[in-house]
Amino acid sequence: MPAISTSSLPDIIFMLLFFFMVTTQMRETSLRVKIKLPIATEVQKLEKKALVSFIYIGPPTNTKMYGTESRLQLNDQYATVADVPEFIALEREARNEADRNFLTTSLKVNKDTKMGVVTDVKQELRMVGAFRINYSTLKGGKKQ
Repeated sequence: MPAISTSSLPDIIFMLLFFFMVTTQMRETSLRVKIKLPIATEVQKLEKKALVSFIYIGPPTNTKMYGTESRLQLNDQYATVADVPEFIALEREARNEADRNFLTTSLKVNKDTKMGVVTDVKQELRMVGAFRINYSTLKGGKKQ
């Protein structure tokens, strides 16, 4: 009985490896809050997604431990409204000096979240001079 030829095996392995490297998306943050975005009729895409910092606001995924009240998530951890200025300062420092003026803060807010939390976050953003604010939404139906 002749031996099985394994000469094409490395080629197949590298093709599979290349396929998974190209199709896999790396997630930057792990969501600890539930985000069900509201629907909007007039939406625009962001031009430079590399210059966007995300603030997530919504009920925690682990409601037994953290309750059902809306929480604020900055990067991969829960935070308070008082932590927003430090978060913006760190985001500015991580960017190139020429791009710091174009930094956009995107608020991903659960549609059932009370506006008091969002208003508090917006006030903190104003205090540190982060005036470019974006609300993330889903594209909805036609305008009536």
